[in-house]
Amino acid sequence: MIINTGSRTDIPAFFHKWFLNRVDEGFVCTRNPYNDDIYRYPLDSKIIDCLCFCTKNPKPLLKKIEKLDDFNQFWFVTITPYDKDIEVNVPDFKKVIKSFKELSEHLGINKISWRYDPIFITEKYSLDFHIDMFEHMASELADYTNDCTISFIDLYQKVLRNFLEANEVTKSEQLVIGENFSKIAKRYDIQMKTCVEGTLLDQFGFDSSGCMTQRVIENAIGNNLKIPKGKYRIRECDCIFGRDIGAYNTCMHGCRYCYANYSTNLVKRNQKLHNPDSPLLIGDVKDGEGVKEIVEPSYIDTQQTLI
Repeated sequence: MIINTGSRTDIPAFFHKWFLNRVDEGFVCTRNPYNDDIYRYPLDSKIIDCLCFCTKNPKPLLKKIEKLDDFNQFWFVTITPYDKDIEVNVPDFKKVIKSFKELSEHLGINKISWRYDPIFITEKYSLDFHIDMFEHMASELADYTNDCTISFIDLYQKVLRNFLEANEVTKSEQLVIGENFSKIAKRYDIQMKTCVEGTLLDQFGFDSSGCMTQRVIENAIGNNLKIPKGKYRIRECDCIFGRDIGAYNTCMHGCRYCYANYSTNLVKRNQKLHNPDSPLLIGDVKDGEGVKEIVEPSYIDTQQTLI
């Protein structure tokens, strides 16, 4: 089983106490966001092939990272250079870089990747701004990650509601970013990647297969995986997302480009419903609610070694 903590919210940043309580108790529950069904997953290092994290601030969970040492892990840490006008509650990127380095040193370079996304262009955050800041960040992270995944802003209705001045990044702008980021990355031996962005930037040496593919997870855990065809996958890329234990409308970073929050009022309401001792991230399992236990076998291929 692969457990994903980061597609709906930022658990390391805001719900680390809850998550560690779940590890101590050996299980976690999650509510399906589309039909309210509740699923229960084991949190046992002997069963879980990989814990996958995606965060803008690993520091809170990093302080207790030793409690997760028995688990195979893979971390995506998003580091972007935006100010509080865009990322309201995200720590300064210099602080996140420091945490990234500590996490990389603790886990190993194959278990952590850098995300620089989403990219958007405004008068303040111009092409030159992105190129200069990417150079600065790449120079800092060169010895702590093997790759960097970028993406361009997606103008979902949720995003447009909170970020009215946002514009799509044009093809010509994408090409400028791709060419310049690629040149910089090569100097620091960083592989550039895109995910669900097509193959436009492949001409500059980008890997467009996806950000969290089976090969990425295999490199992180040091084993080959034998995952049934179609398991955990989506059509748009080759990524493997696993069982997500997060919840929408709970992240408090306040990023104006966020797709996972509908409104700040919902986020505030859900925060009041959060109980660190509950098996659910938001609220509790009510009397009469059925809980479906999900147990999957390990997908580690014991017949092969990682090449």
